[in-house]
Amino acid sequence: MSSTPIVSTPGELERIVARVRDAARVAIDTEFHAERTYSPRLMLVQIAFDDGAEIVDALALPDLRSLADALTQTTVVGHALSADLKIFADRFDRVPPRVFDTQVAAAFLGYGMQISLADLVRAVCNVRLTKSQTVSDWSTRPLSERQIEYLIGDVAHLLPLYDALRDRLEAKGRDTWVYEECAELGDIDRYRIDERRAYLRIPGATRMSRRELGILNELVKLRDGVARDRDLPVRYVLPDDVVAGLATLKPAHLEELGQLRRLDAGMKRQLGSAILQAVARGQALEEADLPQRPARPSAPSRDALVALLGSAVAEIARAAELPSSLLVPRAALERLAREIPNERGEFERVLDLQPWRLALVAEPLWRLCTGRAAVQIEGYAEGDPKVRLSDEITTQ
Repeated sequence: MSSTPIVSTPGELERIVARVRDAARVAIDTEFHAERTYSPRLMLVQIAFDDGAEIVDALALPDLRSLADALTQTTVVGHALSADLKIFADRFDRVPPRVFDTQVAAAFLGYGMQISLADLVRAVCNVRLTKSQTVSDWSTRPLSERQIEYLIGDVAHLLPLYDALRDRLEAKGRDTWVYEECAELGDIDRYRIDERRAYLRIPGATRMSRRELGILNELVKLRDGVARDRDLPVRYVLPDDVVAGLATLKPAHLEELGQLRRLDAGMKRQLGSAILQAVARGQALEEADLPQRPARPSAPSRDALVALLGSAVAEIARAAELPSSLLVPRAALERLAREIPNERGEFERVLDLQPWRLALVAEPLWRLCTGRAAVQIEGYAEGDPKVRLSDEITTQ
């Protein structure tokens, strides 16, 4: 393994960038630390070609924009790619548009939603990966032999895995489904946070008044700006519960900050004035400019409808040999229960699913919702209960 190239100089980076640009496809993986910084800190990028793999030292080469550019010109294969691609989106404002995620592909072949790379490589390629360095400190240099072996193992089998999964998908007629799904991973908007709605991620936001949400929004923007400037996790600046407490307390004077036990003296000293200014901005918002309250959880009857639709989706997914959570997100079923569309076209619009998903679920769910199909349990008395969708509706 000591012969594995470690790309650590501008000249070596230029060489591998040219290789990536000329390749029809490459496989990638990244190693990063995310515990103590605002955005994950990239440590290493592993790149596999059809004839071997290399490791790019992101600490020695902090500007990898040329590599990010090159990756947009080829097909990029990886496993559970969203975390890797988010780093490229955050650092370089670009992601490869043509990607193939082997974890996504595996879900369409019955391996479950979250199969690990090691398990998938063992199942498909009959190779056992060494995973002894999972919690390794990737900031250390030089890399050890065991670290290098681990890094290369994480990408060396991805291209053969891609070929094998693609053949199986084509045989089952599901290749276009996977390409549709993976296309979303190559859309940079997926990785951009809507700062106008970031406050909704704070626990307790759904119980706040519109005025409190306006204040909360200003506090979240303040926290995010400070965290970005200091390159710290947002929780190190102001924890979620403190932000929520400030929004409901609405302090106007520094001494009022003492009412929050978790707002320590250091926070008050460094951010006290900025917090009061953020609260004041929220208080000054016109009523029409205040955020709308998010939808509350469904009423019991709507919860029952969501559960029934979920049972139907589970049966459709079982018949298609797919995980039900891959087929229809719960949020789509909640939209149906909330909006109750009464025309087929509007029904499909509210579902808001990709074409392959609609082709599987739109008709049976529409028939169920319009009373022309039913969810039934078969085999219960025999100890083997199964949920079935049936068009045989009995009327009294």
